[in-house]
Amino acid sequence: MEGVVAITLGWLAAAAGGRLLSGDPQTPVGNVTTDSRTLQPGDFFVALRGPRFDGHAFVGEAIAKGALGAMVEPGFDGRVDAPLVQVPDTTKGLQDLAHAVRLASGSRVVAITGSAGKTTTKEAIAAFLGTRYRVVKNRGNLNNHIGLPLSLLQLRTRPDIAVMELGMNHAGEIRTLVAIAEPDVRVWTNVGDAHLGFFDSSDAIADAKAEILEFASADTVLVCNADDPRVMARIGGFPGRILTFGEAEQATVRADAIENRGVDGMRARITTPAGDATIETPLLGRGNLSNVLAAAAVAIDAGVPLDEIASAAAALRPADHRGAVHRLKGGVTIIDDSYNSSPAALLRALEVLGREERTARRVAVLGEMLELGQASMSKHEECGRAAVQAGVRLLFTIGGQPARALAGAAVAAGLPASSVTYTERSDQAADLVRAAVRPGDLVLVKGSRGIRTDLIVERLLAEFA
Repeated sequence: MEGVVAITLGWLAAAAGGRLLSGDPQTPVGNVTTDSRTLQPGDFFVALRGPRFDGHAFVGEAIAKGALGAMVEPGFDGRVDAPLVQVPDTTKGLQDLAHAVRLASGSRVVAITGSAGKTTTKEAIAAFLGTRYRVVKNRGNLNNHIGLPLSLLQLRTRPDIAVMELGMNHAGEIRTLVAIAEPDVRVWTNVGDAHLGFFDSSDAIADAKAEILEFASADTVLVCNADDPRVMARIGGFPGRILTFGEAEQATVRADAIENRGVDGMRARITTPAGDATIETPLLGRGNLSNVLAAAAVAIDAGVPLDEIASAAAALRPADHRGAVHRLKGGVTIIDDSYNSSPAALLRALEVLGREERTARRVAVLGEMLELGQASMSKHEECGRAAVQAGVRLLFTIGGQPARALAGAAVAAGLPASSVTYTERSDQAADLVRAAVRPGDLVLVKGSRGIRTDLIVERLLAEFA
C-alpha cells in the first residue's frame, strides 16, 4: 500500500455524516484530537459531549491554540474564525470518520476482546506480526467508544495490520466497537468475572463478549479459547474460519509439557499447523501463556514463521503494572500487577506466587476488586482462602468491606491474625508494607485501579531499588 489516506475538510465532513459550514473543502486535515489541552497547531478538534464536560466550551480555546477547525453539533453558537464541520452527534461523527479511514486504508484489522489479558494479547500479537509486517496498535489503553476511533485514525498511514483492543463493561459496547473497526480477525481470549456488578451472571458477560462475532462474513477469522466453555458454547454460528488455542486436545494451537517457572515466566511445547516448537516467555502464569498462544495463532495464520514467533515470545515484556517483575536489593522481588484486578486474574496471580519456590516469604498486598456487585463479598472471601493456599505468610488488604472480608477469610483459613493487616487506603498502607518487607521476600501487589495499589509499588521501589 502506498501513500497515506488523504483527508480534506470536505472528505471529513462527508465521512462523519455532517456538512462543512465554513472553510475550503479542499483544505488538508492533519491530526484529529478531542483534547484541547494537548492540541498542537494544525490539529482538527472534535468537540465531544460527556457526563462531566462539553467540548463545545473549549472550541474557542482550541482555535486560539492553532486548531485548523472543529467538529461541532447543531446549536453551537461560538463565533470562531475557523472552519466548522457540523454533525448531529460529535461522538458518532468521530466514530464514522474512524470507520471511513479504516476502510480507505486497506489495512487488515485484528480486534481483541475478553475479560482478562486483552492488553497483553494485543502486545503479543503486535510483536509477533511486527516481525514481518508494519503494525499499529491502540494508543495506550484507548479501547472504548472514543479511544478506539482515535486509535483507528492511525490507519491513515496505511499499515499492513492494525491490532485493536476492544473494552467494555456493559452489554452493547462491543457491538458498537466491532461496527467501527470491522475487524478481519477477531480474538476472544476468555470470559471471566470482571465487571460482574454490571451483569446478572458470568453467562451474561459471555453474551456481551460474544458481540465480537457480529457483522462477520465468510472471510472473517475467529481466534478463540478452546479451554473456555462459555466461549466455545457461543461460536457455533460464526460464518468464517475458526482457529482455537489452549491446552485442549483439539486446539489449533495447543500447549503441553507446560512448565510454570514462577517469576521467571513460562515454558511450553506448542503444536501448530506450522509445526511444533518450544516457547519460552518471561510473562507470568498460565493466563499469560494462554495470551501468547492466542497471539501465536494469529501470527501463524498471517504466515509468520514459527521460529520467529518463538524468538519474539522470549522477548515479550509485560506492560506497566501488569505483572512486571522488579528484582531489588536485599533479594526483594516485587510482582507489580497493580494496574487492575478481578477475581479470576487475582487467582492466577496467586498461583504464580505459590509456584515460586526460591523465596524466603510470600507477601500479598491486595486491593479491593471493584464492580463485582452482589458477588463482591463471596469473591473476595474466595480469594482470601486462595491466598492462604498459595503460601502467603503476610497479607495486606486495602479498600472497603470486601477487602476486610478477604482478610477475614484468610484468617479463617489459617493465616494468623497477626500476619494480616487491613487498611482503607493505599497511602495508609504504603509505609506499613515498606516496614514489614524484609530481605528475600516475594511481594505481589494487585488491586483495582481505583484502589491505587500502584502507590505501594512506588513506595517499595523508592525503598529497595
